[in-house]
This record gives sequence, C-alpha cells and structure tokens, in this order.
Amino acid sequence: MPQPLSAKENSLFRQVIRNYEDKQYKRGLKAAEQILKKNPKHGDTMAMKALIINQQGNTDEAFALGKQALMADMKSHICWHVYGLLYRHQKNFEEAIKAYKSALKLEPDSLQIQRDLAFLQVQMRDYQGYIQSRTAMLQARSQVRQNWTALAVAHHLAGDLTQAETVLTKYEESVKVPPSKTDFENSEAVMYKNTIIAEQGDYQRALEHLESIAKTNLDRLAVMELRAEYLTKLERKEDAVKAYRALLDRNAEHPDYYNKLIKVMAIPAEDTAAKKAIYDEYAEKNPRSDAAKRLPLDFVSGDVFREAAKKYLTFMLDKGVPSTFANLKHLYTDSSKKEALGALAHEYYEAKKFDAGEAKTDDPFKGEGAALYYLAQHYNYHLSRDLTKAMEFVTKGIEKAPDNVEFQMTKARIIKHTGNTQKASEEMDKARNLDLKDRYINTKAAKYQLRNNETEKGLETVGLFTRNDSPAGPLNDLLDMQCIWFMTEDGEAQVRKGNVGLALKRFHTVYNIFDVWQEDQFDFHSFSLRKGQIRAYVDMVRWEDHVRDHPFYSRAALGAVKLYLDMHDGKTLSDGVNGDDKNGDAAERKKAAKKARKAEREAAEKAAKQDPNKPKAAVDETKKKDDDPDGLKLAATTEPLVEATKFLVHLLTYTPKNLEAQLAGFEVYVRREKYVLALGCLNAALAIDASHPTVHEHTIRFLHAIRSKMASLPPKVQEVIKSEFTAIAPSTDLEEFNDEFLAKHKGSVPHAIAAIKMKALVDEDEDQASVEKQLAGLLAASGVTFEDAQTILSILRGSRSKELDEFKKKAAEKWPEVTAFA
Repeated sequence: MPQPLSAKENSLFRQVIRNYEDKQYKRGLKAAEQILKKNPKHGDTMAMKALIINQQGNTDEAFALGKQALMADMKSHICWHVYGLLYRHQKNFEEAIKAYKSALKLEPDSLQIQRDLAFLQVQMRDYQGYIQSRTAMLQARSQVRQNWTALAVAHHLAGDLTQAETVLTKYEESVKVPPSKTDFENSEAVMYKNTIIAEQGDYQRALEHLESIAKTNLDRLAVMELRAEYLTKLERKEDAVKAYRALLDRNAEHPDYYNKLIKVMAIPAEDTAAKKAIYDEYAEKNPRSDAAKRLPLDFVSGDVFREAAKKYLTFMLDKGVPSTFANLKHLYTDSSKKEALGALAHEYYEAKKFDAGEAKTDDPFKGEGAALYYLAQHYNYHLSRDLTKAMEFVTKGIEKAPDNVEFQMTKARIIKHTGNTQKASEEMDKARNLDLKDRYINTKAAKYQLRNNETEKGLETVGLFTRNDSPAGPLNDLLDMQCIWFMTEDGEAQVRKGNVGLALKRFHTVYNIFDVWQEDQFDFHSFSLRKGQIRAYVDMVRWEDHVRDHPFYSRAALGAVKLYLDMHDGKTLSDGVNGDDKNGDAAERKKAAKKARKAEREAAEKAAKQDPNKPKAAVDETKKKDDDPDGLKLAATTEPLVEATKFLVHLLTYTPKNLEAQLAGFEVYVRREKYVLALGCLNAALAIDASHPTVHEHTIRFLHAIRSKMASLPPKVQEVIKSEFTAIAPSTDLEEFNDEFLAKHKGSVPHAIAAIKMKALVDEDEDQASVEKQLAGLLAASGVTFEDAQTILSILRGSRSKELDEFKKKAAEKWPEVTAFA
C-alpha cells in the first residue's frame, strides 16, 4: 500500500509535476527529495524522480528507480505510466505499450495515458488497437473535432474506408454552426473526406462532393487537380479536357498536365503530329515555357525531331543555360537522337566559332562557350563517351572562360572517369576555389577527396560550411545534420583504406539515422492533428512504411554486409582487433585517427578564439558521450554474420528488386547454412538478371553446397529445396555447366572472371594458384577495362595471391593514369 501524504507533501508532489512539465528539473528533484525524506517508499514520488533523472541523462538509474517505484506501489497508475514513458524514451515501444495498458486498467478515465497509448499504437502500426483507443477518446470528448478526425484516420489506415467516411459524416451532421470560410482545419478535413470517397472507387460521388465544397475550400489547386482526375475516371471527355487546360493555363511547366490532357483527348501514341500540336499551342501562349518546347522531343523522331531539337538547342545555348545537357541526356537512350543531338551541337559550335559577325557578349558562357560546355558533357556521358574529345572541348572552354566553375567541374568529372581519382580531386578543388561561397561545389570537392581516400582532407573541406562553434569539430555537426551522403562516402573510403572500425562506425551511423527518421514521425501523430494537416499526415505515414528503400541506405547496408562477410572469411584485419595484423599497420591507422581527432579539437578551439564576443554554444548535458568513436568495439564483434543480418533484413524487405541486395542475402545465408533463405535470394536474383556473372557463381555454389549437405538437412528443408531449386537440374555436371557459360559469354571479361573463379570449386584438377594466374591473364583480353582490372585486383588482394604485385605492375603500365594501380 502507498504511504499517505500530508497536505504539505501533497502540495510538494504537485510542485514536482509542475517542475517536470516546465523542465525545471533541479527544482523538481529537490522537491521530490523532500517528500522521500519523510516517505521513502512513496511510489508516485519515486516514479516522478525517475522521470526527472531520465531527462537529465541518467537512464539506467532512472529505470532502477522506476522499478523500485512499481515494487512500492503496483496499483499506482502514475508508476505504470512513468514506467511506460521510460521505455518510450528508450524506443522500446512494445514494452511501453504494455506499461500504458497496465496504467489504463488502473485509471480508465485518464486522457493523457490514453493519448500516449494511442500514439504508440499508430507508431507501431497496431491499427486495431489505435481504433479502440481513438474510440475511447472520442467517447470521452466528443465535442473536439480532432478526436473525430483521428478516429477516421485510424479506420483509413486500417483499410476500412467506409467506416472512415461514416465517422467524418457523423461529425459534420453534429455541427450546428457552419464553419468559417477561412477555417483551415475544416477545409482540410472535407478534402480528406473527398479523397476517402475517391479511394473507394466511387468517382461520381467524389465529384459531386468536390463540387459542393469547391467554392469554400482553401486548397484551390487540389480541387482543380482532383476534379480533372475524377472527370477522366468518369470518361467525361469534354469536361476533363477543359479541366486540364485550366490547369495548364495556371502552370504550363507541369509535365503531367500535358500527358493527362493528351490521354483524355484519346490521341493515339503513334500520332506524334497531333501530340506535338498541343505542346506547340502552349509554347506559343507561353514563350518562356521550357516544358512545352522540351517535352515533344521525348516522342517525335526523324526530321521532326531534328528540327525541334535544333530549335530548342539553339535557344538554350544562345541563352547560355548550364542545365541544357541535363535536360536532354535522357534522350540518349535512343541512339538516333543521341547522334542527332551531338551533330546539332557540333553544327552550332562551328557556326558560332566561324561567325565573324557574331555580337560580342560579356558572358563567355553564352554561344560558343555554351556549345563547348554541352559537347564536353556529351562526350563525357557514359552512352556517348569519348574522354579524349571531352577533354579537348573542356580545355577550350577553360581557355575561353578560365574562371568558370562549370567548366572546371566538368574537367574534374572527365578525369574521374579515366580512373585518376588523385588528379580529379585536385581539379575539383580548383573549381571549389573559384567560388568559395558555393555549398554545392564545396560538397563536390569533399566527395572527390573522399573518393580519393583523402578522408581527413574531405572532412576539413566539408567542415568549411559547418558551424565553427561546434565543440567536437565538423564531424559532430555533420552527425547532427544527419548528413548521410558524407557518412556513406567516408565509410566506403575507410573500407578502401583498411580502417574497418571507422568504416563500420560510418555505416552504423547511417543505419541509426534511418532509425531516427522512423522514430521522428512520433511527434507528428499529435502535431498533424492539431494543425489539421490530415492528407499530408497520411502521406507521411505511408512514406515512413518504406523509408529504408532510400538509395543511401542500400549503399551503406551493402557496404556493411560486404565488410562483415570479409571479417567472417578472414579477409580483413579488423584494425588488429580480430586476428593477426600481418601488415603491421593497425598501429599506424590508430595513430592517424588520433591525429585527426586532435586536429578537429584544435580547429574548434581556433574558431572559438577568432570571435571572443560570439556566444558559446549551449552544451547539451543529456547528450551521451560516444564511447567508441573509432568503431573498435564494432570491429571486435565475434558474430559478424549476425551483425550483417541486421542490415540485410531491411534491404531484402524494402528493396526486393535490388540485385545487389539479393546477392548479398545469398552470401550471408549460405555462410549461416540457412539454405532455404539462400535459395529464396538466389531465385529472386535469377528473376532479376539470370545472366549476371555473380548470379552464375551463386547458382554453382548453391548446388555444390547442397550436394554435400543435403543428407544432413531436415526432411522439410530437403523437400523445399527440391521443389524450389529449378535453375539447373540437381544432376548437372557443374564443370560442363561452367564451361558452357564461359562459351556463351565469350568476349565479356566480367563473365570470364566469374567462370574462372568457379573453376577452383568445380574442377578437381584446378588449384587456387592456377585460377589466380588465369585471372591475372585476363589483363591481355580484348575489351578489358580498368574497372575489370580493379575487380581482378580486389580478388587477388583478398586471397593474398602471389600474382598480385606483377598484376598491379602490368595494370599500371596499361593504365598509368588510374590511381588504383599506382
């Protein structure tokens, strides 16, 4: 039983609550201590003290005290509520929900507990529980519109659109005083109801509802777009045409409006003249519209394309628009258009070059300069690549405009494509120095430095645009800004340098940032309802459901998985933590990392001294200190495959069509001897690209593995493998299958690499040394690229081959500009 408090102590307890709500933690802690001095077993006070301690950063102590509070008073809803809040702070939402439910049993009428429970339920996508909680909250306060809207959202997210609409309709019927025309919350709520009606497929009723609210709704653009969409669905051609023309009159740059207008007009895809007439009409109406001039180039062809492209290209180059090539490069997938655009750019350049009567301009980037820039990009692009010509044109451009950032950046990109990351980094840094106030070029320079493994220099460069008053240097500020591009690039650079701990640290940082993005939606469950932003909120919830399909997550996760696989296979030294450091460079890496951290501290101190009048940055006392800044604990893991699986699960869940993810999944599951899961990844990879070299490797490795393991596998597993593994027959001669693959893809170096690697596995007469010699011999193959050579170099380095030094020497002779072979 809880100890009863006197009137004075009750007053103190209320003060503790107020202090906590006002974030006056020291005062609250002092008041709590006064109560506990006379009532040491008062559970509610102990719970509030735990809550305050937790806010001060002492989580472990807070949890211990929270448990003591529960032991002192198991029937206190405050103790259970606080226990739930502690779990919520730790992001352990399942346990927090259990605690909230226990609190709610003891205090069913508590709106605060019910609200906290509801937010956690929608965070965890427990929509049925969320419906129950929102129903209870509505019954308690039916006069509040937010409660009605929230219940409708709960039904909507759960998939019950009819019930969601019913809830919104009931509220509208209960309102006796019509809302104001400027009532934003009402405007959004009725538009939300309209989208729910449309999602049910009843477009006629959705249109009628939209017409009834159109005059008073504040989101006029959404009304116009939805009206056009509904008219199209209802096949009311003339009205839909008028609706889309009204949208184009409002915004002639929106590509979807043109596409939907053409679709609703039922113009056949092959009738390019009729489609082009639509664009020409709006180009005449809006002479400054880019979309009306550019979009027809997507579908016209032949002489019509050449004429339209010449007109567009001349207009853009005359104006000196830097993004001209970026606007047109998607057309290069069509070889005829690619050739035509290249020829037109040459014609324009020659005309401007030899036109003696050309008017002089103060802008060297217009006319001839713009043509040089376009042609440099044209020959640098992977579908029309000729790096010699690209360098020729960009050099002329730099001679014409030596202070132009775009030309200098393009030169750096061209050099990057030759494989010379060192010189590319230097050239991009020259571009950065041409405009020190441009964040974009600063970012590019830092990225190129990281690609050249200049990690300290890259951090220093990007740090020019971070806060100078950050006490822990620019890296800390980049972490606060959740700068995932830097963390990913730096992680990949650390892998190349052999700094396994720091590489894992960066990849785990990206992983944690995506966790934070998922957790950050928590505050919007209440905020969006308060502000009435319901449609945007539903879109956000749906976006959060697949946030990890982001390309940067895939890159970081694949980098981490590859690193953990190498650690498992013993191909990496893990900074001297796991295994022997045979190269003796772990100490040097640690010394370099220590030097870098010292440089960051000195830079921060120097920045602070430059402006003594500048207020010091507030120190966040609750922020935890990083106890593993170099990632040594991460590198010391004894279960690398388990750690790899944490990254892999999200990859396979959110990007199942990513071939690299499926290949990584196979690698992990085969090593963990989870053959059914490995087969699932292999089948998915076969469905994506059955001719891929690595898919061929995995097919052979899987059949080879199960031949020796099949008898020891459980009967159900054997049954699944026999029924699902259909890529090749179980009795296939793997040596013959491998030879056939090589013959089929004769002339392709990547396929040859895969076939040679498999020889050591399937041919008993082949030894590893022979395979390595054959791989090294591919350097003389016709069509071999420096990227192929880098792949072979990586394989030889991973197996510590005797061929490594000789191969690297020959590769350096063949491609002297490639930094990797230097």
